[in-house]
Amino acid sequence: LNLGAAGLALTMIRFFIIQNRAGKTRMAKWFMQFEEEEKHKLIEETHALVTVRGKSLTNIVEFREYKIVYRQYAGLFFCLCVDVNDNDLAYMEAIHNFVECLNEYFTEVCELDLLYGFNKVYALVDEMFLAGEIQDTAPRQVLVRLQMLTTVD
Repeated sequence: LNLGAAGLALTMIRFFIIQNRAGKTRMAKWFMQFEEEEKHKLIEETHALVTVRGKSLTNIVEFREYKIVYRQYAGLFFCLCVDVNDNDLAYMEAIHNFVECLNEYFTEVCELDLLYGFNKVYALVDEMFLAGEIQDTAPRQVLVRLQMLTTVD
């Protein structure tokens, strides 16, 4: 349990994973320390959990002592592992904002953009999520900062 200065439990994102239907990880951002073996287990278990769920089920599923909040766009699953008491809708919106930013930045984003533009994808994650917390929810501001970062390259 992560306690803040006031002794209140802090909520946070544990990890953010983007996977395709076949289980290939296209991006993984870890906000907690995990051993490499544990990371592989988490990736496999997350894939097994979200890909078999039907369209009529919610996009929130209990996972160990946490929960996975996910959205599927085309053949990609965007999965956040969060604390059980966190606001599900805030994370659903954060995933949607992230995908909107990807789509605008890459102009009709596809899976190959995530592979070949991985550095830009990670820069976008860093702009939107900081230390396991949602940092910014305004896509316009995030895109402006991302453009500034990528023009320096």
